[in-house]
Amino acid sequence: MLSQKSRQLQRNCWRNGGAKVLVLPLLSRISRFRSSHVEQTSFGIAFDIDGVLLRGNSPIGGSPNALKRLYDDSGSLKVPYVFLTNGGGIPESRRAIELSELFGLNILPSQVLQGHSRFKHLSSRYENKFVVAVGKGDPAAVMSTYGFTNVLAINDYASCFDDIDPLSPHKKWSVDKSYDESCSFQIQTKRGYVTSHRVEAAFIVSDSVDWSRDIQVLCDILRTGGLPGREVRFGQQPPLYFAHDDLAYQATFPTERFGMGAFRIALESIFNR
Repeated sequence: MLSQKSRQLQRNCWRNGGAKVLVLPLLSRISRFRSSHVEQTSFGIAFDIDGVLLRGNSPIGGSPNALKRLYDDSGSLKVPYVFLTNGGGIPESRRAIELSELFGLNILPSQVLQGHSRFKHLSSRYENKFVVAVGKGDPAAVMSTYGFTNVLAINDYASCFDDIDPLSPHKKWSVDKSYDESCSFQIQTKRGYVTSHRVEAAFIVSDSVDWSRDIQVLCDILRTGGLPGREVRFGQQPPLYFAHDDLAYQATFPTERFGMGAFRIALESIFNR
């Protein structure tokens, strides 16, 4: 039986629900952006997105016009600004394209700071190590853009273990057939590697889509030292990183929805029982 100490959930949870913890990185990003794209100004602006500028994929009120006032008549930027959001699941470059289309502006990837953006600072530590990425969207692609070369999304990781999710047969969710057909053979060829190689770290990149499976698989990874299915713990417990710790967020529904912080609470509660 594991000791109480060893059963404590090891996590490095970057709590950036408020702006204060990102003051230095944010000012650095604004400073670099300002020096490259605008004349010297005495300040910059950091905009939240969900519930402030957008509700779902719809601009709120006059937010597009408010952003356009940061540009002069020639279209040059007068005041530097960035988007600061705990949302994510896609690379900053794709998010910049989406925001550009929604607001009718030319927004650069360097203006987008997502909850998982700081994971890039860990790429040198885990560059070639086997890691698992969790969350909606394409978490493995996100981590790949940061320099992680041996990363697998938890969907693909779980598919390499027979019966790791006992509820899988009862989940009738739609699957992108083009993705399934093009990747299924590739994933199956990785089965031997995945089931025999230790997971060195797990990253919660964006909101989990399947809480029951993801909590089960993450507990397996943490309790076995990175090798699910083993009866005996192998090596040290892999680190677990969260992109943020927001309990709830404002989506399209009138009241707030549970976010990554709620998932973290559920995972920690189950792991420590």
